[in-house]
Amino acid sequence: MYLFNLDKLPGQQSMLFFHLLARMGIEALVIVSPKTPLASVGYFQNAKEEVDLQFCKKANIPVMRRELGGGATYLDENQIFHQVIIKRDNPIFSRKISENYKRFSLPIIETYREFGIETNFRSVNDILTKEGRKIDGEGSGDIGDCFVWVGGILLDFNYKAMSKVLKVPEEKFRDKIYKSMKENLTTMKEELGEVPPREEIKSVLIEKFEKLFGKLEPVELTPRMIKLMENLEKEFTSPVFLFKKTPKMLTGVKIREGVEVIYGMHKAKGGLIRAAQEVEKERINEIDLSGDFTLYPKDCLEGLESNLKGKIRKRSLLDSKIEEFYDKEKVQSPGVASEDFLKAMKVEK
Repeated sequence: MYLFNLDKLPGQQSMLFFHLLARMGIEALVIVSPKTPLASVGYFQNAKEEVDLQFCKKANIPVMRRELGGGATYLDENQIFHQVIIKRDNPIFSRKISENYKRFSLPIIETYREFGIETNFRSVNDILTKEGRKIDGEGSGDIGDCFVWVGGILLDFNYKAMSKVLKVPEEKFRDKIYKSMKENLTTMKEELGEVPPREEIKSVLIEKFEKLFGKLEPVELTPRMIKLMENLEKEFTSPVFLFKKTPKMLTGVKIREGVEVIYGMHKAKGGLIRAAQEVEKERINEIDLSGDFTLYPKDCLEGLESNLKGKIRKRSLLDSKIEEFYDKEKVQSPGVASEDFLKAMKVEK
């Protein structure tokens, strides 16, 4: 397994590189930080709903959509990302995605402890301090023949920038977001009073991952890889890819007698789920699902939507259809069950 110890890369490249390696089928651990800030949107999210695109444009913060689940976030050089790219036939890869979260989190927990910060893993994908504050969030997904798992060591965090990057229904909510983040997130700087040397942190991080994967082979980023990343950047920041799962209608609206659009959301343990449905006489004509949850395989969301189209909005029927689809397609969604989708769809008991 290779080791790409890349230090800092220009904005999007820090997130594009693991996409490139996965598409090339290269197993590796990547340690990297963005040289310049960017906003990253989860694969199952609607960028127009999650990110204040006007602010990002004004602040010169590029927005990209990643092929992993999770939520929209602000990234900069104060985060050291650890990215694992592993083939699905590798013996260390568990078919149970939640097990991979636990296993790959161990080096992160041990790294924080090495610097005197006691942390623990909390399902579905968080690493918390003993006081219960989040200090590392993780995301995963399938890309090509590989499983990708990504997290970030928080050296420091720009709470103000994050609160401005996120889209809110009213400006007064930004202060609430900022306050909530300050109360529920923490960083190495906050915990220790200062940030340890970056190279020391990276060295410990690599050492802990080698306990899990064995000796890693250091390799360099090649000119060809940089060129391929530039091509990926065009794709991942294009309007076609960035906005392709936009719900058609965003509020509950009566179109005509017997036809309405129902828009709902539900915060499940594994993330926020949004559902937009066109319903005629209690039958689902169209449905769009999005959110910051994780679904594996990632390309099965449209199949789930298709499986619900044409069905009567009867709880027992839809529940059985979702469970049937999960069994048939071997779908996994850590922290998200059929009940959660039904709550987002506002299907009454």
